[in-house]
Amino acid sequence: MSQDLTYEQALAKLDEKLKLLEDGDLSLEDALKAVDEARIYLKICTERLEAARKKIEVRPEE
Repeated sequence: MSQDLTYEQALAKLDEKLKLLEDGDLSLEDALKAVDEARIYLKICTERLEAARKKIEVRPEE
């Protein structure tokens, strides 16, 4: 399942989909599918980064 991917794995898959789209050799249907998949991988990357940010965020002392 894509939600089990690490940040690095999701980033690699996102990059793969973006390269396919940049090449411009996809049919419209395949391009739309690649965009949908890229959005999923981008969401996973964002979630992983946010989780990491919360772990390392410095909180001011009270």
